Amino acid sequence: MAEDGRVAPTKLVRGPGLLLVWLYGVMSVGAVSRSAYQIATDFDSAPLAHVLSAVAGVVYVFITYTFVRGGETARKAALVCCGAELAGVLIVGTWTLADPSAFPDATVWSDYGMGYVFIPVLLPVTGILWLRRSRGDGAATGSATG
Repeated sequence: MAEDGRVAPTKLVRGPGLLLVWLYGVMSVGAVSRSAYQIATDFDSAPLAHVLSAVAGVVYVFITYTFVRGGETARKAALVCCGAELAGVLIVGTWTLADPSAFPDATVWSDYGMGYVFIPVLLPVTGILWLRRSRGDGAATGSATG
């Protein structure tokens, strides 16, 4: 509890959360810069792939922000975004394997993130596990009496 009696925000950037912030930050820079370059120079060759890479970048930036912000609302928003990210990776990954011609250029999520050492499929799973675990930490902090 904070000194004024309010519940202290859940800290998400500690322990494994610090590594997740770092990885999401790296993925943010990679996905945003890749998609910006592809959209600026070669959008017509594979618009769907380039837009999906941009969407992935925006999702990574938002999740990074929510981890850094902390608090219960940010934790819940990050949990929803990690779930959406995992769904995106699984859908796009399966789609790229089932119909490679649909994606003439790779996306961040193509082949379940193989071009990024499978980090795109592992990151949301790890994020969800950490966010679920951190939920109990916030409740414990709020129930402390002193």
